[in-house]
Amino acid sequence: MNCKQSLNLLMLSCVMLLAACSDDSKPKTTLPAVPARPALMPPFRFHKLVEVSPGQDYDVVSWGRGAKTAGAFAILHSDSSAVKFTTTTGDLDGEIVDAYNSDMDLDGNPEILIQAKGRDTINYANIYAFEFNGSNAHKLDFPKLTKSQRTGYRGDDNFYIKDGKLIREFPIYDGNSKAAKPTGAKRQFEYGLRNNEFTIKQLSKDSTDKKSATATANQPAKSNNSSKKEESSSKKETTSKKSKKHTEETSHKKKKRKHRSGE
Repeated sequence: MNCKQSLNLLMLSCVMLLAACSDDSKPKTTLPAVPARPALMPPFRFHKLVEVSPGQDYDVVSWGRGAKTAGAFAILHSDSSAVKFTTTTGDLDGEIVDAYNSDMDLDGNPEILIQAKGRDTINYANIYAFEFNGSNAHKLDFPKLTKSQRTGYRGDDNFYIKDGKLIREFPIYDGNSKAAKPTGAKRQFEYGLRNNEFTIKQLSKDSTDKKSATATANQPAKSNNSSKKEESSSKKETTSKKSKKHTEETSHKKKKRKHRSGE
């Protein structure tokens, strides 16, 4: 190998070394790590922060050791502006699914609604509702479904807030027993608040309504000819009654005349 070849080989080695150093010097972009949601420590099971307005925070928590379907809940109200902190508690039937904030009666006082899911033969729903006026909490009684509203009810409720109202919907079954099968229809209600009492309005046309509508539609309509026949028959009956009445009156008058002539 001559000197020229050795020089070329040396230069090639230098170029390769510089290229390697250049690649290593490029800054590597790394995505920021997403902080993991802190796990709740026993005996706490659920926590959600509901921010109503700046300085008005409501922490909804549940706790209890042992069975998951029993325990207690608390609403921790932090009024940062007035430096006031209050706690509202209650017994819990089931597991908390979610918590919502609304002002259904538009009075400026927020309502905190806690949705819990219990279970016996079905997955039924419980709603714990409170209206807050400053540091005071007023418990609101959530209405139970009536007999007609419960027709085909097997639980699995879905709640959400829409236009300031609480919406509830659930699938309808063809019965209330364990063997009942879903019909594919849903029943939907809208809950409002008036004078600290819940109002309820059904929004959906469910399968029960469809059956009654179908039954009405399947009833045979009376034809015009049938109506005319009934009308004609009614007229004949009226005429016959008038004729009979006239005959009786005439006969009665004749009897009176005979009786007078005999006298």
